[in-house]
Amino acid sequence: MNAFMESLYQWQKEGLGVVMISVVKKQGEGPVEIGKKLIINELHQMVGTVGGGALEYRAVEEAKIILKTKQPKLETYLLHEGKVYADQVTLPMVCGGEVSLFYEYMGHQARVYLFGAGHVAKATAKILKTLPFHITVIDDRHEVIQGFEDCDQAVEMAFVPFIETIGIKEDAYVVVCTPSHQYDYHVINKVLEKQIKLRYIGMLCSPAKLADYLEKTKAQFGPSVDLSHFYSPIGLDLGGGSPAEIAISITSEILAIHHQRSTLRHMRENLHDSLRYW
Repeated sequence: MNAFMESLYQWQKEGLGVVMISVVKKQGEGPVEIGKKLIINELHQMVGTVGGGALEYRAVEEAKIILKTKQPKLETYLLHEGKVYADQVTLPMVCGGEVSLFYEYMGHQARVYLFGAGHVAKATAKILKTLPFHITVIDDRHEVIQGFEDCDQAVEMAFVPFIETIGIKEDAYVVVCTPSHQYDYHVINKVLEKQIKLRYIGMLCSPAKLADYLEKTKAQFGPSVDLSHFYSPIGLDLGGGSPAEIAISITSEILAIHHQRSTLRHMRENLHDSLRYW
């Protein structure tokens, strides 16, 4: 495996967003040939080239935007300093040719952190691993974390120290299912304390446990504490109480939020009136 592919594989394994830039078309003179590639990750580390100079500078700046939008893009550049044409990007180069670059986001769609590596976490990870999520599981129980599969990273560490030292990426999804409700509280409150902006943080609990948590958290952070991204009891009301059924419920809730579904409905409800059979 060459250095280019090794870097791509390693960055994706680490859960880093990656953009691949490919030279897909060239007319006239230019500093690069069709087929050349450059990859850049969200830490702005790069491997490869698309020609250097103003062309590569523009490509890197465009890739930084795509690392956020995650949307592919094809763009053509005129390499002719001083020339200005409508609807065409001109770069300050003297080659005189034209180069088309294709930008492709190749990273994960989102990160999921599982705090606790018990039965529910294992069942949830098994489902999530089939989807475009980067999964990190955290637990300080050696015998439990060592046997954990279906994740990208298994970290043997206490929960709060993980948040304080390694950290949780913003806009991530967090599932809290530790062995103790006190550990659960510590995880969620550390997120509140550090003001980490998450898409979702769900806690596996009963209504009684939730009432206890809310009372203690509002006493600590005040009655107006922002819990708008907090989901507890966790999951959608699909029925069933086995680890596998709970895992499907959790995954469904994460997917609904990930795809920005404000209301949930049966697929048949989307049918045109002429096709309704019930």
